[in-house]
Amino acid sequence: MRIPALAVVAISALLLTGCSGGDEPSSPAAQAPTPAVAGGSAVAAEQTEKPTDTALSEDTEAICAQASRTSNDFGKTFAEDYQLLIKAAAESKESKARAQEKVTRDLESFSFALLDMSKLAADPAVKKALGAMGAQVTALKGDVSKINDKKLAELHAVLDKACGRG
Repeated sequence: MRIPALAVVAISALLLTGCSGGDEPSSPAAQAPTPAVAGGSAVAAEQTEKPTDTALSEDTEAICAQASRTSNDFGKTFAEDYQLLIKAAAESKESKARAQEKVTRDLESFSFALLDMSKLAADPAVKKALGAMGAQVTALKGDVSKINDKKLAELHAVLDKACGRG
């Protein structure tokens, strides 16, 4: 597997900065622990404080922020995985296989997150953008040499536009 260095740098930079707004803090309610309710259950308190999937689906801004964080996190992971693959290729077949398994898992996790957010999104443009990004990552099937920086840039631009950032 050989990926031009320029493509790796471009893809890493794109994934790290492709969806603006990735450093937005999550809401205080999402960070606050669920308090114990005297004479009641913590689950009851959680149900009143934690937004349901239905409520979240109406919150396009929150979904866009989560997509940005997820993309930024994956950009960092991708850069680490690529370096791991290079290092493992110089080692044993077993090391290379373990590295490839990790890369495949990381790509599957990113794809799952994007597709899951697309199912949750009520906004048709955001749903479409996330679905397209998820499908693109799924199509890689763990092979990072198939990553096309131009296509990823186009997908991120669609998501940014859908999220009102482009």
